[in-house]
Amino acid sequence: MNTLPVGPAFALSLAAYSTGALASLAIWRKPALCRYICCGSALAGASFGGLAAVLGILQGAPLRWSISSGIPLFAYSFDYDALAGFFNLTLAILAGAVSIYSFGYLKEFEGKRNIGFFGFLFHLLLLSLTIVFTAANAFLFLIGWEVMALAAYGLVTFYHEDRETRRAGLLYIVMAHIDAGCLLLGFALLMQVSGSADFASFRTAAGHLSSSQQAVAFVLFFVGFGIKAGVIPFHIWLPAAHPVAPSNISSLLSGVVLKAGIYGMTRVFLDGLGVLPSWAGLLVLIVGVASAVLGVLYALMEHDLKRLLAYHSIENIGIILIGLGAALVFRVAGHPQLAGLALIAALFHTLNHAIFKCLLFLGAGSVLHSTGTQNMEELGGLIRPMPVTAFCFLIGAVAISGLPPLNGFVSEWLTYQSLLAGFGATGGLTRILFPLAGSMLALTGALAAACFVKAFAITFLALPRNAGSRSAHEAPRSMLVGMSWLAMACVALGLGATWFLPAFDALTEQLLGQRIGSNRRNTSWRYGIHLGDCNCTSAPADSCSSLGVHCGEAVREQARTRVGLRLTRPHRRQRVHRHRILKSIADDLLRFVPAASRDSNCLRCIPVLSESDSFRE
Repeated sequence: MNTLPVGPAFALSLAAYSTGALASLAIWRKPALCRYICCGSALAGASFGGLAAVLGILQGAPLRWSISSGIPLFAYSFDYDALAGFFNLTLAILAGAVSIYSFGYLKEFEGKRNIGFFGFLFHLLLLSLTIVFTAANAFLFLIGWEVMALAAYGLVTFYHEDRETRRAGLLYIVMAHIDAGCLLLGFALLMQVSGSADFASFRTAAGHLSSSQQAVAFVLFFVGFGIKAGVIPFHIWLPAAHPVAPSNISSLLSGVVLKAGIYGMTRVFLDGLGVLPSWAGLLVLIVGVASAVLGVLYALMEHDLKRLLAYHSIENIGIILIGLGAALVFRVAGHPQLAGLALIAALFHTLNHAIFKCLLFLGAGSVLHSTGTQNMEELGGLIRPMPVTAFCFLIGAVAISGLPPLNGFVSEWLTYQSLLAGFGATGGLTRILFPLAGSMLALTGALAAACFVKAFAITFLALPRNAGSRSAHEAPRSMLVGMSWLAMACVALGLGATWFLPAFDALTEQLLGQRIGSNRRNTSWRYGIHLGDCNCTSAPADSCSSLGVHCGEAVREQARTRVGLRLTRPHRRQRVHRHRILKSIADDLLRFVPAASRDSNCLRCIPVLSESDSFRE
């Protein structure tokens, strides 16, 4: 594994983005050639970036490259660890799809817009995001962060002749500088304690932070990264900026730029500030619940297709924060396995949301490209002239609604599992908060499904309402290819989730010291059964199974009794096949429970059988 060419692939990705930016400016007077250079170099950069990400995750050990700046405390240093590889893989998937899509989308810009300037900003955005995800110190991170904000501002205001666009751009850049100021103060506080701007020094100095310093740093980073992620109440820029930007840029803003805030929270909260107190995790969890519920409620009232999708970005960022907040609470409560499960749920939903939201924005862009409007009240009947676009949009709608068998269902189901397990693993008011958060998440899923039934039905199934809908035509082939690539990713990540879960081992081991994804073949992943963490001190150390469960013969018998009682209820006697299935699940479960002797009074050592709904019925 030490010979994997992560460094060359990463360098080629940076070179492709840099070359594309400069070449776009150099040939701006030749729109057709500029379009091909712009999209081709971005596609090449995404390909090399995806290759580097995959190799970096397989590599296991983090890699570092550094270039001296000649100034003490500051250096151009890059760390390519598992977390950086994961977010760069997300960026590569979306950048590749958007680049292919843009071959056809940018054709209408020829002779009307400056494709060269667009290409420069487009590559600058991809380059800055790559730097943000791999920066090894606060100095380089803030440089990438500011360049990302400026590039995104230029792309949001690309249709600058529109007054609404200029106002949205102004709001965006003001909020971007507020979040940058919060991050600057937070990093300054950590540098004061550690004496260095390097992220590794922050990790080492976390134990020397006082409780007040840790709290102040947490609040500063939460506000700074929360503004970029668009969480409520810092969301005001998001529904204004996303609808006015070009649709291919809207997909990147929602799919990747928002995730820069999630990356920052994950990096700092789990790897830079030490073990945060429980109130910090609960705050993240509560803000996530509020963002999820209010985001979907705002979306239900929208008739502008792209603004509707923007509000759903707030909703899904809230779902990600629910998982991240639960991971922080479980971590401080001493349940590393549950923390790992919640973290996997949050990061998997980060990837899933990036893919299906990018797909939906590209679908909305195809509708706008064909009809000239994004107002759903003026659309209708588009499934006949645009069948491929309609099908791809439907895939994205099903995925974002959290319905099986697509990827959105898997990550939301893991979030449900972590929240339900939190009821038995915590105490006090926290114990009540977890099922309440689960019920709010269920409400969010139901409202999201209702919202996209409305969006798809009005846009594609209803009768045409204007001349643009009646004369609509299918999008160009490159645009269809870009959407189809993301639609296939939604299906693959949903149906093949158990094959992708081991990839999260490197992430959970780096951030929590736990490997969970490789247990995908045991009962917990196959049947939706979760075995809680055990705090029993009387069991020998080697009696812990792969899920951290201690159990003796007495507990084995209790588990068999519980399953037996559940199977012999009168209303199930007529369904013998269900009896056999549940017996198989119980036997499979008990194979993972070691027979080591221990105190059978430890109730948390009793397996918790939480079969999926299909087995409960």
